Amino acid sequence: MSAFDLARLDDAFYADPFPLYRAMRERDPVHRMPDGSLFLTRWADLDRVYRDTRTFSSDKRVEFGAKYGDTPLFEHHTTSLVFNDPPLHTRVRRLIVGALTPRALATMEPGLRALVDRLLDGLAAKGAADLIEDFAAAIPIEVIGNLLDMPMEERGPLRGWSLAILGALEPRLTAEQEARGNEAVTEFLDYLRILVVRRRARPGDPATDVLTRLIQGESDGERLTETELLHQCVFLLNAGHETTTNLIGNALELLARFPDERARLLRDPALMPAAVEEVLRYESSNQLGNRRVAEDTELGGVAAPAGTFLTLCIGAANRDPARFEDPERFDVGRQPNRHLAFAGGAHTCAGMNLARMEARIALAAFLARFPAYALTAPPVRARRARFRGFTAMPARLG
Repeated sequence: MSAFDLARLDDAFYADPFPLYRAMRERDPVHRMPDGSLFLTRWADLDRVYRDTRTFSSDKRVEFGAKYGDTPLFEHHTTSLVFNDPPLHTRVRRLIVGALTPRALATMEPGLRALVDRLLDGLAAKGAADLIEDFAAAIPIEVIGNLLDMPMEERGPLRGWSLAILGALEPRLTAEQEARGNEAVTEFLDYLRILVVRRRARPGDPATDVLTRLIQGESDGERLTETELLHQCVFLLNAGHETTTNLIGNALELLARFPDERARLLRDPALMPAAVEEVLRYESSNQLGNRRVAEDTELGGVAAPAGTFLTLCIGAANRDPARFEDPERFDVGRQPNRHLAFAGGAHTCAGMNLARMEARIALAAFLARFPAYALTAPPVRARRARFRGFTAMPARLG
């Protein structure tokens, strides 16, 4: 534990970081890393940081300047919603949330159900499948494509772009990962410029078309710059793709790992909303967040001067026994369950209700069609610290 360093992680950590997280939470909950940054593992500390946007900043220009230099990755990650403070964060979030109202989600639901049914028909025809590539990853790509009203035939590169851009957020990067990330940002922006020209010429319905909404701005006439507009579209793909893929994939792995909980869910499908929340808590799709201290403060008795970099360990906080009873138990009926998988405060995930809807519909339909599915080999864990999920999950469906 004393030697823990996000820049030097081993295979055991990627397979199962939770024993280490538990030890840190119990013995060194505000852990000073070799580079002087602080690693937080308690639920209460993360909740405080998320809610106090004055003391704890989301602006990443200092960190990403050192990490990326003057590159497309730097431009993207310092322009997108998630890594910004107000006023940009407030303006963009308001525009996006306005297109994800309960009414808008209700209009998406029939199309989402039809998509899931088509995917399940394809799985049934095979009899065996990779539950990530053939199912979990296919759903959010189409949903985000629909939100931006992208032609179906132009969606092929989306998953690869997203994986490359988000992969570059890992604590330690290879030259190849950085090159792939920069290339993906450049290619995606080139495509989006064409899409924006088309949409300006033929606007969609701003109530459901997020791109049209971002282009037109707010009723008071405030508009995003062209750079801001393009990068929010990249952000939407990234935010809505890998995390939701991981949510669905993690759920399928957990229900295979804990057959009693799967049987419980099959007996009582009304538990599905609670089961989705428990997957989010137990195997949070996004395991790590970051903030920079803007004003001198302290955390758990540890001094945190202005400029201190913080890593917020969502995966550890979501198993904090001070907040959750028997936190190491996977319980599809857990109530209450105020996890931090969607962060908190002003930066609570704008698309959280869309992700929840995707997971509920996908998992309910999958279990109804394939209640006895079984994994035929150990699923392949993505070797990532920030995003927790699988790259492959071979399964037999009946």
